[in-house]
Amino acid sequence: MNAGRLLARITVAPALLVAAWLVVALPLLMGGVFRPGPAILLWVPVAAAALWLGLRRRPRDETAERDGPLGPAPWWSVAGVIAVAVAFLVFEALMCSEQIIVRRDPASYVQFATWLKDHGSLPIPQMRWAFGGGDPALSFDSPAFYEHGGSVVPQFMAGLPLLLALGGWAGGVHGMLLMAPLLGACSVLAFGGLVARLVGPRWAPAGALLLALTLPMLWVSRSTFSEPPALILLLGGLSLLHDGRTERPRPAMVKAFLGGLALGLIVLVRIDGIRDILPAVVYAGLLVAWRRRTGYALAGGLALGAAAGLVEGYLKSRPYLNYLHASLNPLLVISGAIVVATVLMVLLLRWDATGRRLRAAGAAIGRGRLPGAAAVLTALVMAGFAVRPLVQTVRRVPTNTDDRLNAQFIEAVQKIDHLPLDGTRQYSELSLYWVVWYIGIPALLLATFGAALIVRRLMRRQSQQWLLPYAIVVWTTVQVLIRPGITPDHPWASRRLIGLVIPGLLLFTVFAAAWSTKRLRRLGYSRRVVQVTAVSGVVLMLVPIVITSAPYMVGRTDQKEVGAVDALCDRLGTGRSVVVVEAGTADRFLQVLRGMCGVPSARSTSFATQSDVRRVLRKIDQVGRHPVVMGSKPEQVAPYGRPRQIMALRSRQDGRTLEEPPGGSWGLAFDVWIAEPSAP
Repeated sequence: MNAGRLLARITVAPALLVAAWLVVALPLLMGGVFRPGPAILLWVPVAAAALWLGLRRRPRDETAERDGPLGPAPWWSVAGVIAVAVAFLVFEALMCSEQIIVRRDPASYVQFATWLKDHGSLPIPQMRWAFGGGDPALSFDSPAFYEHGGSVVPQFMAGLPLLLALGGWAGGVHGMLLMAPLLGACSVLAFGGLVARLVGPRWAPAGALLLALTLPMLWVSRSTFSEPPALILLLGGLSLLHDGRTERPRPAMVKAFLGGLALGLIVLVRIDGIRDILPAVVYAGLLVAWRRRTGYALAGGLALGAAAGLVEGYLKSRPYLNYLHASLNPLLVISGAIVVATVLMVLLLRWDATGRRLRAAGAAIGRGRLPGAAAVLTALVMAGFAVRPLVQTVRRVPTNTDDRLNAQFIEAVQKIDHLPLDGTRQYSELSLYWVVWYIGIPALLLATFGAALIVRRLMRRQSQQWLLPYAIVVWTTVQVLIRPGITPDHPWASRRLIGLVIPGLLLFTVFAAAWSTKRLRRLGYSRRVVQVTAVSGVVLMLVPIVITSAPYMVGRTDQKEVGAVDALCDRLGTGRSVVVVEAGTADRFLQVLRGMCGVPSARSTSFATQSDVRRVLRKIDQVGRHPVVMGSKPEQVAPYGRPRQIMALRSRQDGRTLEEPPGGSWGLAFDVWIAEPSAP
């Protein structure tokens, strides 16, 4: 096997393995039998089939057979991409966080996955029997875990928890946490593969290194975020579609289906993945209009993967989708409109009377001035985002409880950062500056130049392999920059950029750098000059990235939580029912108690009095269980018995910034006190 074929295979394998696992795991979850035996037993043959079909080559000509889908490639490029991915994995595993106490999404995903690992079904029972039945003074919900229909329903889509459960079966809680560096390293590997396909194998190590060193990539790979698996599926799906371009008809259809399936399954990982894959729907329609059978295969894979995500969402995560209705419903309407418009486009292009005219008009556009105008428009759009803070300040007036809590949080960060207090500020007008923080001005300028070059080529009907990747990157990047739709503290908000914006812009950056070196070669400069220029350009791009990432790179945060929770569970023991009387402690620990400790837990409502709590404690005692009252301070539990502290954890968390790159860390404290009434 030559270097090009090896690089092509190893960079697409993660997407095939992830897609195979989700295809097997989701039906088992829906049937309530997601257990390690049947899941792994089914995954092995499905993964083997996916790898066989996705990695085998049946090219149209002998040259493609010899060189593979990437063309000739030096061995150092393969070694470089692998070295970057392995080094990233090892470093991130050493720096991995232990976010399992619920504060934000990573711990919520871990608790979701813990329940799946141990029970294999949804929803989560409230276990009211352990409290003597229902009581108006009790509720069972907490952040990311909704009280719904007599059960507790986790927030978020099930894709990432299904993957984390596999790590949990292999290595317990630490196995789940280490899935984050593994998925991050696979994202870096997959990105190197896409760079090799679209720019050239010699640029793949540089592309992988640039992405690996960005702070957002480092950050989302230390905790259990949904962005890395979604990125694996996206990059792998695009690579599979690229590889099928040079295949014979039948294997090309297989790869188109697998690529579409990988793209569609993004919806199972992140519901907003619907937005990202809409250009692929139009692209499938174009293939069908051009009478290419791969269009039907791509459409089928997209439909199957997206349908799997939507079915899981509406059957297992309905409260989460209801919470997102203000943004999800318009997205579904837009998606439906794009599907209908694509069908109409196919009919028009395949109808001879209009198809010939439309194709002739497209050819005329390629020969006119529009390609150059599109390139200029690209630069103007980026300039518009650059001047946006001068003409707009984005605000959102709170309309519900979540909005008000978010506004209070923003004001708290503003106070710490010595900024004017205004909880309605969303800071969305700074979105392009966020990108500059993380990739630097040189990379952004090169990305703009690269995007302009690509769109001009596409409109001239050149470099057609870029059509779908370019459309997806531009479509998503523009929407995210206009409306990030996330709490604007950093590094938290950077996760919205790492989903595609930063990888996409770096892809354009590397393309522009490669184009520039080729231009130097054509102008007659020596090979040595070209090589030095290329290396210097990569270094120039790396410097701003490393400057931003360096403070975070060597700082460990969110440590010691696994040991602290294990100790808490041991001190609680068995046969207990816990009533949490303080809101913050309930928010952080309710699902931890229920899932990791196996202890039935509930929280007192905001209007519950001490007499209400004592009534509940008597009911617990009457059903033969031992009542425990929990809070964060001794005085909160003292009315019910002798206070005893069972957790006093001191750690560090990532600092939060709003108007400058993130750096440094803040203190983090967890104090848990309990009282055990002997005679309620």
